[in-house]
Parts: sequence; structure tokens; C-alpha cells
Amino acid sequence: MAGDPTAWTVEWHTTASGQRPLRTFLEGLAGRNREEAIALIELVGRWGNQLRPPRSKPLGGRLFESRGHDVRIFYTFRPGRRIVLLDGLVKKRDQIPHDVLALVRRYQSEAEATSAR
Repeated sequence: MAGDPTAWTVEWHTTASGQRPLRTFLEGLAGRNREEAIALIELVGRWGNQLRPPRSKPLGGRLFESRGHDVRIFYTFRPGRRIVLLDGLVKKRDQIPHDVLALVRRYQSEAEATSAR
């Protein structure tokens, strides 16, 4: 709704090289996983910081994941009611692999540095 002071703005993180990791992730999905990822993005955009477990989980340090059955979407909040979508993962197990978490945290740092300028 235009002009709604409670609305959230959803942005896609773009790396310094111009890549959008979440968009690349979505392009690699099909069927149920793709539908689930899109639904999670819509939930995050609609509910923002009001999204609660089991659909949202804080990962510490202002990093969050939106959780579906098989898909996870990583995001962070920025000033001005902005949500930055960072990346996604089709989960194979409950724990997020350390290399994936490190990469998502790097994207988060880039997003925070970009919005601080």
C-alpha cells in the first residue's frame, strides 16, 4: 500500500561485482522449492520484523532466516523499514553449513556497508 507507514521495502543484495545471490539462487530452483522460496520472500516483505517462529529465526548479529519446509531465505533489516534479501539455501540438514553461513554474513556486511554510505 503506497504511503503506508508500516510498509516494508524489500531490496535484493547486490555484490560489488553486480551479482544478486538470492536471484541466482531462485533461478536455480524449480517446482515446489521455487514456489516455497517465493512464498517466503512474500512473507518477509509483508510481515517484516513481526514474522515469528517457525517461519523466521534469528541467527544472531541482525541476521535472520525465513524457514520453509526445504528452503531457507537469509535476510537482514536496515534503517527505514528496509529488508535486504541476501541469499537462499535448500536445506539438507537442520544446521546451516559453516561455509554458507560465512558467505551470508559477508553479504550482510556488504549490505550494511552499502547502506551506511
